[in-house]
Amino acid sequence: MTTDVLVKRFESPDDVRVFPKGTFELLRLGDMTIGRATYQPGWKWSIDVGTELGSSMCSVEHVGMVISGSAAVAMEDGTVIEMTAGQVFYIAPGHDSWVTGDEPYVSLHFMGAEAYAVKAK
Repeated sequence: MTTDVLVKRFESPDDVRVFPKGTFELLRLGDMTIGRATYQPGWKWSIDVGTELGSSMCSVEHVGMVISGSAAVAMEDGTVIEMTAGQVFYIAPGHDSWVTGDEPYVSLHFMGAEAYAVKAK
């Protein structure tokens, strides 16, 4: 029996998506893509990502974990939730988000990373 092992680090990502006030780095491990979001204070999805995509709401479904900092998520129905370090999250499509507080927000994304911030063709 053989076992394949693949080890990667975010210091050498497979892809980087750069936005005003932030980056989204991707690691591809077989069929899975993991993302790391790093956003500076003042970052807001609808402004820093959505403007380029021509959308005011993110249409990607996310599962992830907040590593540091905090961010708010606003759903289309007006519900707003704040996410902080150590929390694991699920976010349905149709949301905006922004960094809260004075420190950078960092999160890992285990679902939705490949489709995140990609302009529809």
